[in-house]
Amino acid sequence: MRTITTTEDLEIFCKEAATHPFVTVDTEFLRERTYYSKLCLVQLAMPGTDDSKGVLVDPLVEGLSLEPMYDLFRDTSVVKVFHAARQDLEIFYVDAKVFPQPLFDTQVAAMVCGFGDQVGYETLVRKIAHEGVDKTSRFTDWSRRPLTDAQKTYALADVTHLRQIYEFLAARLEETGRAGWVEEELRILTNPDTYITTPKDAWKRVKTRTSSAKFLAVVQELAAFRETHAQERNIPRNRVYKDDALVELASNKPKNHEELGRARLLLREARRGDIADGILKAVEKGLACSPGDAPQPDRSREKLQVNPALADLLRVLLKAKTESAGVAAKLIANAADLDGMSAGLRDMPALSGWRREVFGADAIKLCEGKIALTAKGNDIVLVDVAP
Repeated sequence: MRTITTTEDLEIFCKEAATHPFVTVDTEFLRERTYYSKLCLVQLAMPGTDDSKGVLVDPLVEGLSLEPMYDLFRDTSVVKVFHAARQDLEIFYVDAKVFPQPLFDTQVAAMVCGFGDQVGYETLVRKIAHEGVDKTSRFTDWSRRPLTDAQKTYALADVTHLRQIYEFLAARLEETGRAGWVEEELRILTNPDTYITTPKDAWKRVKTRTSSAKFLAVVQELAAFRETHAQERNIPRNRVYKDDALVELASNKPKNHEELGRARLLLREARRGDIADGILKAVEKGLACSPGDAPQPDRSREKLQVNPALADLLRVLLKAKTESAGVAAKLIANAADLDGMSAGLRDMPALSGWRREVFGADAIKLCEGKIALTAKGNDIVLVDVAP
């Protein structure tokens, strides 16, 4: 199998790939020791039936530029095919501010085509390509060189089988008229906001049980400092301090290094130097925040008057509708969505776009008492209710 190690060879491959209707793409990366994913390998394959049209691109080779690949990503005449693309797209967006266009995600397409919730690549290879995938190299250090033959074989298989999966799913979507459904789902994957964590909003990731304004103001500042520190040094946020330590600091509100040293959950490295100074400044800034400027948690759903019986009926309707349509139920709505719907919420994805066509329109009718559900054998049947 061929490994590309020069910009020139990558350009030659990408120019040839641009003459085809699609190219399959995958990556191998590490994220355990960094804030941003470290790209270790890119796999690409043009249409074909064997490994000869697939290549491995080694981005760790000094002097190799990925710009020819990014030019291919910008070429709208070639579909870029991924499986579970989110993390791959984040890497490319952070590195080059580029999203592959047009994009096709076989995991999303498989959910629309009735293969279940978040179906894995291995499952699709088995069901569509009728092949097996050797996953022994799944957990490996992709940054180490040289790569073994087993690693290369594993990596290349992630794009060679993907060709047949794409062709099958694309044909199925064309037959069912659901290509637009997939395009609608993929818009969020090509939205930059999906991959940007703004430090001032980082506090929303922290789970707390206290809603006092002063406490949350300190949480916001501690989370913002941690996010900024981690981004600037490209280290995992938990290497700065973990969430439980952050909550402890927000509760105790240390004002000096002596008080900071009493923290039970704080890592040793965070008790001194830049991190310690940053913590004390964040606590000070949080304490100085006026109650009116303090962050407010979203408590809107806590006040909802959920109708448990109606929520159960909506679950039955969702199951019946998705089974009939051959669509994964979780792609349309989750339990919280159904509870909210039963309480009167209407501003949600389940009630718009293609989801409305499959489920939402009848869900609203059910909530308004315009239809009822009845069993007919093994089927759930909708019955119009006379006004």
